[in-house]
Amino acid sequence: MRKQEFLAELEARLFGLPQDDIRERLIFYSEMIDDRMEEGLSEEDAVSEIGPVDEIVSQILAEVPFTAIVKEKVKPKRALKAWEIVLLALGSPIWLSLLIAAFAVMLSAYVAAWSFIVSLWAIGASSAACSFAGIFAAFAFWIRGDVIIGIAMLGAGVFFAGLSILLFFGCKQVTGCFLHLTKKMALGIKSLFVGKGDAE
Repeated sequence: MRKQEFLAELEARLFGLPQDDIRERLIFYSEMIDDRMEEGLSEEDAVSEIGPVDEIVSQILAEVPFTAIVKEKVKPKRALKAWEIVLLALGSPIWLSLLIAAFAVMLSAYVAAWSFIVSLWAIGASSAACSFAGIFAAFAFWIRGDVIIGIAMLGAGVFFAGLSILLFFGCKQVTGCFLHLTKKMALGIKSLFVGKGDAE
């Protein structure tokens, strides 16, 4: 891919971002390609060394605040006519309440997922506490002369210690996956607002 093709595709994929951000990114990548060409690479090699456009767009979307994207998208491209303003005002009880309801449902699902993860961590912490309590109780029973009960308490303490270790690694994995999913969802939502230059 040549430099101008790369920059044109990047500009089209970033449509919907603030114009200053798009211009700044295009200048940045143009200079990056020029620097590589000055180092002796061909134009195609310089472009391919930067990476695929998909990865670059994902990285840029991760850096740009969501509010900036929405602000750019909802900014009217032309002045609204009187009848359009009246229709927006009359329809606001319907579309605004649906928008709020959709946001509330998504937020509730997100909070419920985090609640589940916090509950898993709480179970792991409780298991660790039970393991310490079991081991401590085992020694207390042994000192009193109740060896059989002490062995049972030690067994329970070891069981809960193993369970807490297992839960720790499981919770760590689930939390990492959910954080990764959250990042992907944020990028997906942002991408709904950008890259529609050809369609409009």
